[in-house]
Amino acid sequence: MTRPVILTGDRTTGPLHIGHFAGSLRNRLRFQDSHEQFLLLADTQALTDNAHDPGKVRRNVIEVALDYLATGIDPERTTICLQSGLPALAELSMLYLNFVTVSRLERNPTIKDEIRARGFGRDIPAGFLCYPAAQAADITAFKATVVPVGEDQAPLIEQTNEIVRRINATAGKTILLEAQAIIPKAGRLPGIDGKAKMSKSAGNAIALSAPPEVISAAVKAMFTDPNHLRIEDPGQVEGNVVFAFLDAFDEDLVTLEELKAQYRRGGLGDGKIKRRLDEILQALIGPIRTRRTELAKDLPYVLDVIRSGTERARSHTETTKHEVVEGLGLFVL
Repeated sequence: MTRPVILTGDRTTGPLHIGHFAGSLRNRLRFQDSHEQFLLLADTQALTDNAHDPGKVRRNVIEVALDYLATGIDPERTTICLQSGLPALAELSMLYLNFVTVSRLERNPTIKDEIRARGFGRDIPAGFLCYPAAQAADITAFKATVVPVGEDQAPLIEQTNEIVRRINATAGKTILLEAQAIIPKAGRLPGIDGKAKMSKSAGNAIALSAPPEVISAAVKAMFTDPNHLRIEDPGQVEGNVVFAFLDAFDEDLVTLEELKAQYRRGGLGDGKIKRRLDEILQALIGPIRTRRTELAKDLPYVLDVIRSGTERARSHTETTKHEVVEGLGLFVL
């Protein structure tokens, strides 16, 4: 039986952080045996708002690949590939832009939020605005039917399926497959400062390669409940960053519920829950950091993983491109 295809990936703008692990990397490890999985090093997409610093995007291809391998992604079971090394993706992106309007792109809630967050105003890079079409090209080129995304990214999958339906209707037959968004139950981890989004650029994240002292400092700085001034004061769990992290990473659910109850009624200090979280994160990140250090000593191996994965992915994407061109009845030499 053919395994379902799953596509996922990350922008190459910096090393991955603990939010990536909670939101998608853990699922990617689980999917390795049940799905045919493609993991995209999205350097082309990273350029849409980093064209002023292409060196940053280039350098971080290796950084993200190291994080993938260090967390346990097996290149024999998951294809790690470079977006810019797959020309069919760019060709399909350009083709798909003929099946979507500018107003529809601007109405996409994910794009609207990102434009606002970056303060673009009307000076929106065209590549950034057209990202939904580019993502549709990524997903459909691999014929992926499963795409793990955060809840805020779900509108992009919806727009991908709109483009799929328009192309299939124009061709008069099914060429492309619709995809289903898989949203992690853990949801998005907040930044350590209590802001809604953990971000490398905002400096409120914990890198998967962070040394012990950086992890401890980040946990100590975490936003809790500003009204929980004394140990005996009742505290609020909701909106408390430490408990959000414990929900994501503490596997002792019984003890965690007891700690929440004690915190709510009073008698539990922030120091105790922060020490618990620090121990959990040190145990999680430590082995990843060690493996990453060893992998970084053998960069030819990492480059070979990217190169061979990209070559393997290229045949998939080129096949889809030819099917779309032929299905639409475009001129072919």
